[in-house]
Amino acid sequence: MTKAKQEHEQEIETTGQVAKSTQGDVPGDSDALEVVEGAEPTLEQQLEAARAEVEANRNLHLRAVADLENYRRRSVREREELRQFATSSLVEDLLPILDNLALGIASARQEADPKAVADGVSMVLDQFKGVLNRSGLVEINPAPGDAFDPHQHESLAHQPSDSVAAEAILQVVRVGYSLNGRLLRAASVILSSGPAAGKNDRS
Repeated sequence: MTKAKQEHEQEIETTGQVAKSTQGDVPGDSDALEVVEGAEPTLEQQLEAARAEVEANRNLHLRAVADLENYRRRSVREREELRQFATSSLVEDLLPILDNLALGIASARQEADPKAVADGVSMVLDQFKGVLNRSGLVEINPAPGDAFDPHQHESLAHQPSDSVAAEAILQVVRVGYSLNGRLLRAASVILSSGPAAGKNDRS
């Protein structure tokens, strides 16, 4: 076999090996370049790529931190605005009461009849209670003889009573209030201790 024929057969064999190595999945352009050229990124190129990735991640981090800070400030501002204006509707409802109260005071200074003054003040008080009731305020004002409820009532003392059973409410000292089911202030009450001890029955 001549030298030229041997070189030709080696070239054919090399071509076949390359063809076998590229069988299967069709590679992309970068894979083809690696097979053909066999070139790999240098250390400098790898370092530069790593630096670019770090810088990109740093920018994303800074942007996320800035967005979070903006969200926090916006939330604080919105909560403050809500706190300032949440009662605006209630205040608007109270304005007519203030007007009527001012008129009542002016009328009381000219009115000689105490009953008329008391009736006017009572009307303003009822109007005021109506506004608060529409806002969810409920008055806790138990009647004498009602059962004592430790969740709504606060006992101040015991007093003997012939008409009210022991441990029942005898007198309300201060009215209590609840707002939309939440207790704001318990009603201060005096409880009955029953008939006075040693009291003789009278026929």
